Amino acid sequence: MNSFDLGVYHLINGLAGHHLLFDKMMAFLAQYALEIYVFLFLLAWITLPQKESKKRHALVVAGFSGILALCVNAVIGHFFFRPRPFVTLPKGTFTQLIPHSMDTSFPSNHTSGSFGFAAGSWKNTQVWTRKVFTILAIVVAFARIYTGVHWPTDVLAGVIIGIISARLTWIINPFLRPITLIGLRLCHYGKFSKTKLRSVK
Repeated sequence: MNSFDLGVYHLINGLAGHHLLFDKMMAFLAQYALEIYVFLFLLAWITLPQKESKKRHALVVAGFSGILALCVNAVIGHFFFRPRPFVTLPKGTFTQLIPHSMDTSFPSNHTSGSFGFAAGSWKNTQVWTRKVFTILAIVVAFARIYTGVHWPTDVLAGVIIGIISARLTWIINPFLRPITLIGLRLCHYGKFSKTKLRSVK
């Protein structure tokens, strides 16, 4: 293991185990980040004005950015295996706050997905959405090291993969418009609003 990973890992993970409330918060974010993002996506979707189709399409793009990042991770993990810190390090030299399988550590799925969602939201979404998504992604990246389940370079790779995935998804975003239209139709938003449909009749 390289000195950077060891040094930064012990620096961050060494903070764990001293403050129960903070430990619980980091453990929760490290485990349930993707579920939190689902809630935030739904909140952002329903709080937008009914006719705001452009920002809702941006949310769809952000969602697929995170999905693409996770797919990239799956491919990398299939060809490259890296043991997690709690497998490599001697007992007593680290603090593991959450249970985890002994699958590959590189790259961090939670970080990749979080930064995919966050970077995907940097364009055309509400200001609060961009800020909350980004802050959450940063905290999740920190939490994955803090809780003892990832090396720092796992997380850094996840950041890069997430951002690149977002850029690629925005390039192909016209192909995602049919999905946005399905969502608008189901919720009666935009040109599919109940008012407009009644006027057409």
